Amino acid sequence: MFIGEYQHNLDNKGRLAVPAKFRASLKGGAVVTKGLDNCLFLYPKKQWDELARKLANLPINQAKARAFTRLMLAGAMEVEFDNQGRISIPEYLRKFSSLKKKSIIAGLYDRLEIWDELLWNKYKLGSEKASADIAETLGSLGV
Repeated sequence: MFIGEYQHNLDNKGRLAVPAKFRASLKGGAVVTKGLDNCLFLYPKKQWDELARKLANLPINQAKARAFTRLMLAGAMEVEFDNQGRISIPEYLRKFSSLKKKSIIAGLYDRLEIWDELLWNKYKLGSEKASADIAETLGSLGV
């Protein structure tokens, strides 16, 4: 289970250290892809395979299903860890997510999200301000 928020720096070669506590869960392989809200999603290979199967089974005749499948699958890249626990984030993913030097890695149970620090802080502030409305909506969904 991934939880918490961690600040790490992206180096000039596009490498980002993943928090040590998460590396064991990603040892079997990992996939980074375009996420939502201008962040990246980092999945353990097993969870990625399950998600990819679900995406592949979406109806091809629905435009939104095709668009989401393209976002997630065409934007994906398998990543490996170097000896210092870093992954290389491809240029197209850094550009998509506006990643600069300061980055946030946020744990979200079955995946990690990778954010540019400024975008994360802006997003987090907005969601914290709207937390009462969010909680009310989720309450109606049984959460």
